[in-house]
Order: sequence, then C-alpha cells, then structure tokens
Amino acid sequence: MSSLSPIQLRGITWNHTRGYLPMVATAQRFSELHPGVTISWQARSLQAFADQPLADLARSFDLLVIDHPSIGLAAEADLLIALDRHLPADFLADQARNSVGGSHASYTWQSHQWSLAIDAATPVGGWRPDLLARANAEVPETWDQLLALAHRGLVAFPGLAIDSLMHLYMLALALGEEPFQQPGHFISEETGVESLSMLRTLVTACHPSCLARNPIATWEELANGDQVAYCPFAYGYSNYSRLGYAKHPLTVGGLVSLANGARLRSTLGGAGLAVSRATAHLDPAIEYARFAASSAIQSTLYVDAGGQPGHRDAWIDDEVNRRSNRFFSSTLPTLDAAYVRPRFPGYLDFQDAAAPVVHRYLSTGGDAREVIQKLNCLLDSAQSNKKVVMD
Repeated sequence: MSSLSPIQLRGITWNHTRGYLPMVATAQRFSELHPGVTISWQARSLQAFADQPLADLARSFDLLVIDHPSIGLAAEADLLIALDRHLPADFLADQARNSVGGSHASYTWQSHQWSLAIDAATPVGGWRPDLLARANAEVPETWDQLLALAHRGLVAFPGLAIDSLMHLYMLALALGEEPFQQPGHFISEETGVESLSMLRTLVTACHPSCLARNPIATWEELANGDQVAYCPFAYGYSNYSRLGYAKHPLTVGGLVSLANGARLRSTLGGAGLAVSRATAHLDPAIEYARFAASSAIQSTLYVDAGGQPGHRDAWIDDEVNRRSNRFFSSTLPTLDAAYVRPRFPGYLDFQDAAAPVVHRYLSTGGDAREVIQKLNCLLDSAQSNKKVVMD
C-alpha cells in the first residue's frame, strides 16, 4: 500500500494499558510496513467507553474500539462499515472459528460483521495467594463460602452501576432464567428478587467502597493493597497477572457455584475494532483492522503490548500463558460460557437507565419487587421507541 500523499487515520479506544498500548503498538508496526500511512490513537475513560454516544465518535474517528451492545444501533444509524463486504471470507471464517466465547458473533448483526473482536473479557475470579495464606483461608468454591470470606473483610468486587447490572444478569442466569426472553419483560419477579437479595447480602458483607469501584480499581486494590485477598467477579485484566505490572501478580480462575450446583455465568465484555462509515481512507483502515485482529499479531505484538486478545490462538499459547501466570488458560472456560447481552437498537437505552436503579437498591436497600417492576418498565420503554429486531 503506497500513496503520493500521506494518509492519516485517527482511532479512539479506552484509557488503560490493555485498551491503549496494543493499539499504539500495532499502529506503529502497521505504519512501518505501510509507509505513508500513520495511525494516531486517543484514549477515553472506561466510563466514557460505556457511555459516550457512538454517533459522536464515528463522525470524528476512522477507527473505533467499541463494545458489542452498540452494534444494533450502529447498524441502524449506518455508522460503521460492514466488514464482511471488504474482508476475505476465509479471514472471517478464521475469526469465527477462533472466537473466544461469543466474542466474534457478538459483532454480527443482520448477517453483517460490523467489528472484529480484538479483545475478549468477562468477569472472572481473582485472588492473592499470599493474603489468603496469611488469613488461613482458601479460594471459595460456593456462594456460601464467598459470603463467609466477605464477612472476614477479605473480599472486594466492582459495584458501580453498570457492574451491578451485569452482576444481576449473572445471578439470574445461575438461578435458571435468561434475561430478555420476552418483549418488554426483563426478568421474572421471582428470579429478579432472589438475585437482587443475594447481591445485596454480598454488598453489605463487603466494604462500602466496592460500590464506587470499577473493575480496574478493584484489581488495583487487590494487586497493590494488603487487605483484600479475593475478588469473586470482575471483568478480567490479564495485566494484573503479569510480572512487573503491579506489586503482587494475581492468580485467577473461574466463578463460584450456587447451592443449586449451578456455576455463575458472567456477562461477556471485551471490545471490537470497527471502521467508521465517515472515514476518507477506507482501504488502509480495513487493512489495519485485519492486521490487528490476525492470529499472528494477536498472539505476539498485541498481547506483548499489554493487550487481551480476542483470537483464541493467543489464549491457548503456552508462552503467552507462561508470562501471564496462566491468566488466559485459567479463565478461558469462563469466557466460553459467558452470556452475550442483547444488541437491539434500544438496548443501550435500557442499560443506561437500569444500571442506576440496581445500584441504588444495592446501596440503600428497598423493595426488590419494585426494582424488578421498574426494570421491566424501562425495557418496555426502550423497546417501544424502536422497531425491535431480536437477532
């Protein structure tokens, strides 16, 4: 790829080692391989990553690192390039075959691929072996064991509004009900009340600061502090299991089981690399996306720069696992079992409105039935403003 005049692409990602540095590293190498093309990346906060309207970003950037629940809205508003119209079928088949859990499919909507899964994540368990040993405690296997450990002041988990809502999904699934199975109906009152009550019990057993922490702050506390020994569920960050990144590298694994024997099934996160419909340089933008998502780059340069790849080859690579305290192989079953959120155009409206409702209940208590009724109403409102297509 060459050009008489320089080509400049602009990208937006989120502000953490995992989100920013691999994009800078892959962009630098791509530019070296394609003289005349430069790619600059900007970073936004994790909260802005979840909240900032995609329409605003698509007008200003060529390359977008995005979350999959925005795909329905993005497709409806014609914000992104349908990558399947530009990438080879065998490349996309490899991406699908080597997806980590539902990551690749989560960016498919109405038969088009709107993003490439360059990053995969879901809430996983993590702990400090030294602090558990000091407390003469073991990694919990059940919800009751988790509560017992929490009452000893050894547990922390992320409880910001968006995380609280994801935890609610997780517990509902373990209790046997998948959310969003009927239009205008988030979840049954029985399952919802039990899920909220369980979460509220855990919150009250932990320090109130949990309600103000996101996953990054939780892992920072666990890796650098000297009190919290265990986190039962937070979106995984392999960085905290690598030597030199934090004071104490963390050990990670799966999630606890409930009394009914069901293991918790967390809610898929991760990130995809999309190309804006507004780009003036479509070919190099597409080629860079293909480069960054390829097995060869994901398993080497991308992960070496602190990334958390979306390609399965990286997750099962012996050297990658050796250098990350086996973060990837230890959590892969949890990723493969993760729940994929809805992607219909009104979903983000529901998520944005529902998360504070759940957080308020976890913070102050109240009538759990009223909370579930409110969530059902919010979903009905979010869907009634759209012609909803469940994909």
